[in-house]
Amino acid sequence: MNLNYEENFDYGAFPLGVGDLERIETILENDLIKCGVHNAIVIDRAGNIIAKQDNGESRHDLYSFAALASANYAAVDTMAQIVGEKEFSLLFHKGKTESTHFSKINEEYLLITIFGPEMPLGLLRLKVGNIANKIRKIWEH
Repeated sequence: MNLNYEENFDYGAFPLGVGDLERIETILENDLIKCGVHNAIVIDRAGNIIAKQDNGESRHDLYSFAALASANYAAVDTMAQIVGEKEFSLLFHKGKTESTHFSKINEEYLLITIFGPEMPLGLLRLKVGNIANKIRKIWEH
């Protein structure tokens, strides 16, 4: 799979090589897209897309979405602090035809999914937790 990544680009505290990025995108494909998720993206807290996959039918502007998602997560994080919580580790928005689920991978990265009503939220949350662990293990290499 040729994803046109620069060799060994440094994404902040987690230097990733092409192989790492390909493994992350393979995880997104196998563990989320093949199970019915429409889009899966890993972004940094600044809203940059690090890795992404989709079901081939998506027409969303994921770059704008990622920037807005980052700002949304930052706002919710601040709201958590105002009410005395250290953080809200996930965020969910339900729509008629598509919903979004945000989950923190670590301090710098988020996993965001866009999915339809056919995807049970409980199953998605379980899968996202497992995927976050897999991605953290890639960064620990």
